[in-house]
Amino acid sequence: MASESREELLVFLRRHAPFKDMGSFALDALAANLTPLDVADGNFILEPKDMPPDLFIIESGRVQARLAGDVNLTDQPLYELEPGQSFPLAAVAAKRPAINVYSAVGEVRVWRLASADFSGLLLSSCEFNRFVLDHVAGLLDEARRQIEIQFGQRNSDQQSINAQLSGFLRPNVVSVTPQTSIKQAMETMVKAKVGSVVVIDAGNRPLGIFTQSDALRRVVIPEHPAAAPIEQVMTAPPATISATATAYDAMLAMAMHRIRHLVILDGEDKVVGVVSERDLFAMQRIGLRNVRKVIEAAADIDALSRAAGDVRRLCLNMLGQGVSAEKLTQFISGLNDSLTRRVIEISLARHDLRGLDWAWLAFGSEGRDEQTFSTDQDNGIIFACAEGDDKDALRQRFLDFAREVNEGLARCGFPLCKGNIMASNPLWCLSQEEWQERFTQWIRKPEPEALLNATIFFDFRAIFGNEALAKGLSAWLLEMTATATLFLRFMAENAAKATPPLGMIRDFSFDNNADFPHTLDLKAFGARLFVDAARIIALAHGIAHSSTVERLRAAAAQGKLGGDDINAMIEGFFFIQQLRLRNQRAGTPPGGENRVDPDKLNELDRHVLKEAFKQAKRLQSRLQLEYRL
Repeated sequence: MASESREELLVFLRRHAPFKDMGSFALDALAANLTPLDVADGNFILEPKDMPPDLFIIESGRVQARLAGDVNLTDQPLYELEPGQSFPLAAVAAKRPAINVYSAVGEVRVWRLASADFSGLLLSSCEFNRFVLDHVAGLLDEARRQIEIQFGQRNSDQQSINAQLSGFLRPNVVSVTPQTSIKQAMETMVKAKVGSVVVIDAGNRPLGIFTQSDALRRVVIPEHPAAAPIEQVMTAPPATISATATAYDAMLAMAMHRIRHLVILDGEDKVVGVVSERDLFAMQRIGLRNVRKVIEAAADIDALSRAAGDVRRLCLNMLGQGVSAEKLTQFISGLNDSLTRRVIEISLARHDLRGLDWAWLAFGSEGRDEQTFSTDQDNGIIFACAEGDDKDALRQRFLDFAREVNEGLARCGFPLCKGNIMASNPLWCLSQEEWQERFTQWIRKPEPEALLNATIFFDFRAIFGNEALAKGLSAWLLEMTATATLFLRFMAENAAKATPPLGMIRDFSFDNNADFPHTLDLKAFGARLFVDAARIIALAHGIAHSSTVERLRAAAAQGKLGGDDINAMIEGFFFIQQLRLRNQRAGTPPGGENRVDPDKLNELDRHVLKEAFKQAKRLQSRLQLEYRL
């Protein structure tokens, strides 16, 4: 029933959150600024064109929210709102257009709060401010979930790439035993109209997989006897993935390991299905399959350079679709790995390195799988040198090869490292023993240059070649640093010098950057704080991961982070990464790609950024406590 007086309006407001928790002064001020609006059934209350959007509080009736524009794919609404609920909180807080159209279901009365008065209420009422910050994210998540449902309704073959792989499962897994003949296995595949068959043991656990590609390469061309058991030609062990993993995870695994099938396992490691590249990349709007195929098929650097442009456009589109920073940085790193491998393969055709034991190493953000859109080269080579071999002559062969690779990568959009941390530099093209000597020097003499090098070289992994060389070096390094207390203390002291830009009076403090005044450096005083702390913790406690997040998760699992909320730390790190990606996507001028003006952020993002910096501070405090800084 419509309110007839100011007192009735106050009674109505006091029945619903957050108004019932507000003080009398703020509630009276709110009531004084509200104006009533009666809307007939089916009429619009708010559309994206209404700018700036006002806040509406429903007193009676129901309000329906639908997607606006061409993405409104079905007759189903996103959701309905009931008396006491407000809309559109996210849009009003961010001072941006609403993404939905809101219309009346039946006769509706709403109370309108003008955008300017909404901003005043945020400042005058802590309860209202907290309500907005706490609940907007949940509303947005629900809207995104409903959008995914609608895309699924549009085309049942196009499943959401956020969906778990359990959604790809077929009623019956196509499987055979190891002793099944090759002919029978192939007939089973044809009859089931699938491109692969899983080879299982008596407990329904995977032993191998046999695909159409295997049939051609291992049976037809070499004329392998069709009566032989399938175990002779299967791929063993097969690549596997959990049924609770997402399509994103499967895409990443396929892109990084250059495979086309993954066996899906349940919680007991039993086979419940197979997901293929064809299944995943039927979602043509993502296009990862085509990009990867272009990379693999590139015959020269010019073709790879064009593919690199496709990679960037793909990742920019994914950011625009709302893909999380964690997934996106993994995709960027995975596809960049593929580009690097192909540059290496093309260059190897002109350099005879056959019979040599070596690996191409990635350092820094690439070594951590944390690349953004703006990244240069940080790489090196590790090689094995047998006793009696001419080490310098061997190194020269690698340097000639590395120079071509570095130049090829530069043509593909990865600028040459200004600090010359590249495999073509003799300082970073070293034998196993030389790398160990180099790390030993840094650890035993923790001078400023050694500490700087630690921030780059201690995050490494192999991209091409013998991965065991890199893993062996990592294991040796962790043994060294486990007892290098002085070195770790100096590293912690150095890491603590970069403090998050939190102000004593205002929300944030600013450095004196003349080119980008009133901005925060999200890399140097944001992401770096998490990265540095995670590295020190990993080196101190034998954690073999190179990724910042995996290091933090492993440390938490070992109980090395006390009662700190590891999830809050990780969310803080990825929020900063998300802002960096958004900034780079917007085409910020060189030098400012990692900087943001907090006054240009909406209220919600400002609040979350402040909390992210607090999580970085909390992680630094953990180091200060441990090393008594």
